[in-house]
Amino acid sequence: EGDVICVFSQYGEVVNINLVRDKKTGKSKGFCFLCYEDQRSTILAVDNFNGIKIKGRTIRVDHVANYRPPKESEDWDDVTRALHAKGCGVKTPPHTSSDSPSEDEDVLVKKQKGKECS
Repeated sequence: EGDVICVFSQYGEVVNINLVRDKKTGKSKGFCFLCYEDQRSTILAVDNFNGIKIKGRTIRVDHVANYRPPKESEDWDDVTRALHAKGCGVKTPPHTSSDSPSEDEDVLVKKQKGKECS
């Protein structure tokens, strides 16, 4: 998780990350969701990281329109609780083009199939 934040923080402040794990084994499923403090950072990350190799693995980075955060947990800090309540990203009027990402989208970071986030 720390490596992901370190790499992605070069384009802005990462305010939340959800590394998706297998419920039974606890192992990473190979992808995660992260939220930047502002939408410009999200756009820069998607534009600059999609398709690059990190530690020998090609990653896919994209916008996510309908992200469902995990169920509330006792381990959540105040920032995570606030993001869960209000959503992630800046709220702005909807875009007129359906091809454009909305301002409240998260970033999906996914390794190629069979690979794990490090």
